Amino acid sequence: MKQSVLKTTFVISLLSLFLAACSTSSTSDTAGAGTSTISGSDVTTGSVSGDGVSGSGIDTAGDVETVFYFDFDKSVLKPEALAALRIHAQRLLANPVNVRVEGHADERGTREYNMALGERRGAAVKEFLMLQGVDGSLVEVISYGEERPLAMGSNEADWAVNRRAELK
Repeated sequence: MKQSVLKTTFVISLLSLFLAACSTSSTSDTAGAGTSTISGSDVTTGSVSGDGVSGSGIDTAGDVETVFYFDFDKSVLKPEALAALRIHAQRLLANPVNVRVEGHADERGTREYNMALGERRGAAVKEFLMLQGVDGSLVEVISYGEERPLAMGSNEADWAVNRRAELK
């Protein structure tokens, strides 16, 4: 009887540890080496109607890139994106305005997974801007997942264009 209770307790404890381990997410896939984190309340998903967020003021007509591309199944900012994001951060520090980061994914994966991946990509951009000193309350993250592709094909070239985050 005692041995049965011990076995049951051990199995329940093991399952609890397993479930707790499954619910955590890795942070090795984020931009920068800082310690700032973004809470779930800072990130939204879904669609935005009209022309977007009111008061959004990123200079999209300028000479600095506003679209940042990612490798397959990754949300790590590429080195070429960092230079442009540093310039955007300097501009946002000098002239604080509300901006929106839209995260996107290619068509591979489930809809839910791609929404989460787009969210991580947008959050990587936001976190990098925050590490540069930008007020996080000025940056809104929206994930569109696979719902707004730039290229409609099903090949690597089209998928690469769709794996992006856009600063608006």
